[in-house]
Amino acid sequence: MGSVHIDLFVTLDGVAQAPGAPEEDTSGGFPFGGWQAPLMDDLVGREVMAGLERMDALLLGRRTYDIFAAYWPHQEGDIARQLNAVPKYVASRGKPDLSWADSSLLGPDVVEQVRAVRDRHQHTHVIGSVDFVQTLLAERLFDVLTLWVYPVVLGQGKKVFPDGARASGLTLLEPPVAGSAGAVQLRYAPTGADPGTGDMTVVDAQG
Repeated sequence: MGSVHIDLFVTLDGVAQAPGAPEEDTSGGFPFGGWQAPLMDDLVGREVMAGLERMDALLLGRRTYDIFAAYWPHQEGDIARQLNAVPKYVASRGKPDLSWADSSLLGPDVVEQVRAVRDRHQHTHVIGSVDFVQTLLAERLFDVLTLWVYPVVLGQGKKVFPDGARASGLTLLEPPVAGSAGAVQLRYAPTGADPGTGDMTVVDAQG
């Protein structure tokens, strides 16, 4: 069985909507499209590419797929070559244009379809696709969650973990990496269990 990696750019208040461009996703009247752009640096680019080097499949929600399909086939460089080369699987209730090379639509049972993709490939990545990601998080259907957390608070927009998200424990896989503009990479794996609780008001008898 392979692994599913979720890769997201998020703000301090957990918003992952439209990091790349003003018109990327204006749903809900979101006015901050492109919030990540002023804070990009070379380290982020290198680390993102390092994370994608072993990718052999890409999972995307419909909105992110449409954005990527309109952009990446016309770009050059390592990231473009990697994204263009791998099979793309799209989660959508509609009938998207799948003209981007090696793209296919997941079936109606998305959870089972993602499990099948994970069995078929070694390193499947999910980029952006916030609504789709929330389904995977609720099902604990991921192996690595990589968050690039930026020093921005927006106060609105689609959050990775909105109210009502499934309670889950995570474990940090490696020390954080920080870019010169203040972005911090956090890479987690699920523990497979609910968060633990305790009582910090209880004094240890030995203390």
